[in-house]
Amino acid sequence: MKQILNFIGGELVPPVAGKFLDNPEPAYGKITSQVPDSTSEDVERAVSAAKKAFPGWSSTPVEERARILNKLADLIRRDLEEFAMAESRDTGKTLSLARKLDIPRSESNFRFFASAITQFHGDSFQSDQTALNYTEYSPLGVVACISPWNLPLYLLSWKLAPALAAGNTVVAKPSEITPMTAFLLSQKAKEAGLPAGVLNIVHGSGPNVGEPLVNHPDVKAVSFTGSTMTGRKIAQQTASSFKKISLEMGGKNANIIFGDADFSKALDTTVRSRFTNQGQICLCGSRIFVERSIYDKFRDELVKKTKALKIGDPIEASTDTGALVSKVHWEKVRACVDTAKNQGGRILCGGNIPKFGSQLDSGYYLEPTLIEGLDHLSSTNQEEIFGPVATLIPFDSEDEVIAMANSTRYGLSASVWTQDVKRAHRVARKLESGLVWVNTWMMRDLRTPFGGVKESGVGREGGMDALRFFSETKNICVALT
Repeated sequence: MKQILNFIGGELVPPVAGKFLDNPEPAYGKITSQVPDSTSEDVERAVSAAKKAFPGWSSTPVEERARILNKLADLIRRDLEEFAMAESRDTGKTLSLARKLDIPRSESNFRFFASAITQFHGDSFQSDQTALNYTEYSPLGVVACISPWNLPLYLLSWKLAPALAAGNTVVAKPSEITPMTAFLLSQKAKEAGLPAGVLNIVHGSGPNVGEPLVNHPDVKAVSFTGSTMTGRKIAQQTASSFKKISLEMGGKNANIIFGDADFSKALDTTVRSRFTNQGQICLCGSRIFVERSIYDKFRDELVKKTKALKIGDPIEASTDTGALVSKVHWEKVRACVDTAKNQGGRILCGGNIPKFGSQLDSGYYLEPTLIEGLDHLSSTNQEEIFGPVATLIPFDSEDEVIAMANSTRYGLSASVWTQDVKRAHRVARKLESGLVWVNTWMMRDLRTPFGGVKESGVGREGGMDALRFFSETKNICVALT
């Protein structure tokens, strides 16, 4: 039984109250580790350590900060297999995905911001020979980074790297149901030479750790990725203190396939964009809109490819689809499938709990599921399911599909498949979404801004937007006459 510890003031320490939460392994449904059930007292200690470390870290030369972040990236690369195995066992995702995506991207996040901070600069403006204005950026102080369970290290590093590069000290709260790679990162941070208190990681529940962290008077900014419901609470809790907040929340993403699309590429990518990580990625396309002229053919081929996905042990190299992250989430997704049936949806494939005749039968598995026949305004097509479930909806015109795609309260990402360049630009501009892919999915450039509109988010992460979020901007005006 692995017992995870908090990382406070440069040391791995148990929670003050000595209480722990059981952490089951999703693939087998068996408890394999224990996570600190931390409280506000642990948060207080972490914030105090971060506050104490801030003067030294904020005055550390940029080049030295970058060197330490690159060293941390080196250690992630060195121990990639250890991180990947921990991520797979903790989340239920396939080991191959953790090796290929989660851990390499986490390394890249640290390397990117280690480089970006050396290029981060202000602007200057000369006013008709009478004055010189220039801007400068300074770190905020102690910041909170709250990350989700679906891409644990990937999204934690996406926040930590710019926050630390900009000179802030951090108190991080990973999801309590996927704590393992954050715990490993604690160990690597110390090995990399990160000064004590610069990075603190407190494990525990939202009410016991997240809320006191968000509300702490010494926390200057909150970067959060998770549900819209929790994001709304954070916005409400921080409103009176005017803290900076960045909220990356839910999505109900549209995948729009026009009749002139590259059929094979659109088909293969649709399978990937729906069922990667069991559909537990905020960017997955859960509503598949297909132009009526190719609807039947596309639907039938998509069903064939979906049925061919192999469900099984995430550790096995041949497995395409692993387990959902927890029993609670598994039951929620199954309930959503039942709701779709009750609304008149036709299950084209999946929707069942697979039987393995092994220890996997105690895990949290669900067959990849495709549903058709539901109105675009049904709750199934309006509410985020966040699992291996997608709906198919035919459309006849460009205006019609844009209206249906924009009908939800979310606006995170969308994909458009067409070989008509003018149409691609036209539709992309009209979609109410923070990110639109054309003839691709999940192609990311770390320099670009990332975030949603409507109830999918507030603010932008990535590139210089992230460094600006974690900085205070000051304008200095000097009279020249």
